[in-house]
Formats: sequence, C-alpha cells, structure tokens
Amino acid sequence: MNVATYKNLLVEVEKGNNCVMITMLNNKNDENKSSQNKILYTEENLSNHNHISNLDKLLYEKSKYALETGNLQFVKRSENETYLIEPYFPEPRLIILGGGHIAKPLAEFASKTGFSVTVVDDRPSFANSERFPTAQKVICESFDHCFDLINLNKSAYVVIVTRGHRHDMDCLRQVLKHNTAYVGMIGSKRRVKIVMQQMLDDGYSKEKLDKVNAPIGLKLGAVTPDEIAISIISQVISYRRLGDTTAITNPIKTNWPEFDHDVLNELCQEENSPGAMITIISTKGSVPRNAGAKMLVWPFGKILGSIGGGCSEGEIIKTARDLIKDGGYKLQNIDMTGTIAEDEGMVCGGIMNVLIETF
Repeated sequence: MNVATYKNLLVEVEKGNNCVMITMLNNKNDENKSSQNKILYTEENLSNHNHISNLDKLLYEKSKYALETGNLQFVKRSENETYLIEPYFPEPRLIILGGGHIAKPLAEFASKTGFSVTVVDDRPSFANSERFPTAQKVICESFDHCFDLINLNKSAYVVIVTRGHRHDMDCLRQVLKHNTAYVGMIGSKRRVKIVMQQMLDDGYSKEKLDKVNAPIGLKLGAVTPDEIAISIISQVISYRRLGDTTAITNPIKTNWPEFDHDVLNELCQEENSPGAMITIISTKGSVPRNAGAKMLVWPFGKILGSIGGGCSEGEIIKTARDLIKDGGYKLQNIDMTGTIAEDEGMVCGGIMNVLIETF
C-alpha cells in the first residue's frame, strides 16, 4: 500500500488544495498490487510543466477535467492498462463570525448542506455548543484574536455577521489577508458603504473589496432570520458549485466527490493487513452515496466505511473478500432499481458502478 501518497493527500487537502490521484490498475495476474501504483498531483502541480513531464497528454487532460468537474475518470487504454483518476477536494468549511440570531439557523442549514461549520463570538452566552449543536467548532474569543484559531484557506467560506460595523471591519481586515473561497458581510447598504469607504481610506484596494459580498446573500426579499440565513447559504452554495460567477464568464458546475476521512486515515497506517478498497466510480439515478465514497474490507471480517448499506453492499463485500486471495481489481455494478430497492425499503432506485482494488 502506498502509505506516503495517502499521507501527502491528507496534508494537501488540509492546506485547502484540490488534488487528483491517478491509479494504474494492474491485471490480477500482475505481481504488483494495484494500490501501489498511485501518484498524486495538486492543481498547482498540473499547471507546472516540471511536475507533469512524465504524464502523457490523455491522462493530463482527464486529470484537468476531473478537477474542473469533480467527476472521477476511468480510462481503459488496453487490456492491461487501465487508470482511475480521482479528484479530491478539501472539505468545505463555513466560518461564521458572530453568533447572533442569523448565525443560529445559518449554522444548521450549512451543516445540512455539507459544510463543516465553525462559529466565533466573544460572548460565552452566544458561543457555546448548546446554542450551535451542529457546528464542528464553537470558539469563544475576541474578533481580534480568533484568527489564530481558525485556518483560513481556499476551502474556507467566511460569513461576517457580527453585532456592529466596528467588529465587521475588524473581521474584514483580517479575512482579506487570506485567499478564501468566499467572503460575505451583513449590513444595510448604508452600513456597508460606511465600512467600505473606511477600508478604502485605510489603503485596501477596490478590486479586493469588490469581491466581498455585501450586503450579503441572494436577493430573495428575506426578512426573518431563517429567510436571511437561507439567502446567505444559497449564495455560499453557488460559490461552492460554480465559483465566483462575477469573475467567470461560463461557470462549470462542479460535483463534490465524497471524502471519507476515516477510510483515508486508515490507508495512512504503516501496518495494515491485506484487504480491498471499494470505491464508487459513477452513479445513475437516486443512490445513497455519491461517486468517491469508499469502503475498506478485510478477509477476517473487519469493515470500515460504507457505500450505502443493504444487501447490495453485502454482495460487494463477498466479491471483495474473494478478490483479496488473488489480488488485482474488479469492476461491478450495483443495481438498486426495481425489486432490490423495494425489498430494502429504499427510496433510491439508481445504479452504482464500483471498483474493487486490493492492497
């Protein structure tokens, strides 16, 4: 197992970098195990000729496409030369600066839509886990000192909803020092104008300030805290899926592949007995998990992760355990339409294509 590659992957995504992993899948009769043939590129690597000199044109183009769209690529060049290209994106994090009445529903909606939420406020009665049960982190600290406790990078979406424009300016000054995926600040047009003029007077560039979404949120005519929170998270989702549409003429819709931390952490372990990794490489219709979801299977009964559960998963586990004996890889379809979905009591009724590779 290529432990170093997976360790490097986790380091890079923690930095906020998009990555792509290319796996050469060997024929089962090959002496080398499939998961030993993995190479990792960051998005920056792919734009640097020195890093891609050994990558042929087709794999380079497929890797770029995987990063642009978030779609896994499966390239079969011959009977004995097949590649899996997997995009890995950092977990999107929503940083909410201010724990007031809008922050509460915003944290809840963000968690439900796939964001890891951090809430910061300087008041103990507002910054606590009882008030924000769905947040991954709740930090009680002043807005002057909290930025040492949050990792602002390209995967961070920052929402400034403090209780006054002085705190808004303090936060905005700190946030603009970093390259983040999104910055939004609440306030009336008058309040925003005052803050922006003060920032311009302080020497901040108009170009940088123009990228701040203020007043924050989509124009929905929102009035209540819940409605305002919906307008904010809607705008954040649009940045996550489409990027900054004000700077992009033809935005590309980006899927967000599943990212299984527990599975990837296990693959980083130096000592691991032979097993199999199951990866969803494509889906059609309604399915319980998306492409990129992973599950590890060992011959002695241990399982980590899931690709959706049910009897269809049980069939794949059996196939994986049989494959461990011989090595190599195998492709298999899981059909959850019709009778299977009904028997399992599933709302879903789609098809998943999965890859089983031994390690």
